[in-house]
Amino acid sequence: MRQIRTDLAMESQQAAGSMPGVWVKQWEAEGVHITEVSIDSEQAAARLKKPVGKYITLESAGVKQRDPNSRIAMSNLLAEELGRLLPPGEAPVMVVGLGNRHVTPDALGPLAVDKTLVTRHLFREIPGAVNERMCPVCAVAPGVLGVTGLETMETIKGLVDTVRPRVLIAVDSLAARAVSRLACTVQLSDSGIQPGSGVGNLRRAITQEALGVKVIAIGVPMVVYAATIVRDALEQLPQEEALIEENALDALAEKLLEGSVGEMIITPREVDNLVADAAQIVATGINRALHPGLSEQEIREMMD
Repeated sequence: MRQIRTDLAMESQQAAGSMPGVWVKQWEAEGVHITEVSIDSEQAAARLKKPVGKYITLESAGVKQRDPNSRIAMSNLLAEELGRLLPPGEAPVMVVGLGNRHVTPDALGPLAVDKTLVTRHLFREIPGAVNERMCPVCAVAPGVLGVTGLETMETIKGLVDTVRPRVLIAVDSLAARAVSRLACTVQLSDSGIQPGSGVGNLRRAITQEALGVKVIAIGVPMVVYAATIVRDALEQLPQEEALIEENALDALAEKLLEGSVGEMIITPREVDNLVADAAQIVATGINRALHPGLSEQEIREMMD
């Protein structure tokens, strides 16, 4: 069976099972299920195909149903977990929205940047008028290679060398293994990010090693592979009708997915609303984490 790609460390860990060098913690808060996967050895990282680091996943089915309490809870917990990963300091924070805003499932990063509260220019131009409860923040959506002719990493490296932020927060759309996790799951990671990894379009990795500053990645899965849906559907067939042995399932799935069909990427019909909602949740969480002195009401008013 062809490998089914996923950007979620928790899905990779669940598929691989327990192993040395990987630690998993799970808990519930405000109706949100939280999973923390810590990878602390290169051997485990190689098996899971994820860099060494910490991966925190927040899941809430109510988010996809547009339940307001679930969305608030997700933003609050995202802010809390992001706050735990942020390094101290007074240097600016740079938020980067990865992806192509003209392709809806890939537009999460640019849309989240649009709602990020940017303040670095205020600290530079009118420092006496800036609310002391805020911190300097800048944000950019660098676009994609096919539109700009520039590798995303090239653009980001130039900006980092100029701004010298204390941390870079990269927001991007992800690919998931489970359809149920689309648009209602958020993953944070302190290991950086490789744009396009979930859809097989690998670009240069955005990491602390490459940039010289800490990189925190935030992503929401917006797509799955057709191979995932086909394999899951076959496993649901009644026993008397299905080729239930593992090898038979794999062979049938391979037959159905011959050619380019297996590489097809699927996104929900209502993706326009889902990606807009996800961007709002992510941006709210980022704003609350970066400006903890501001109230929820103040942040909401500034974002509107």
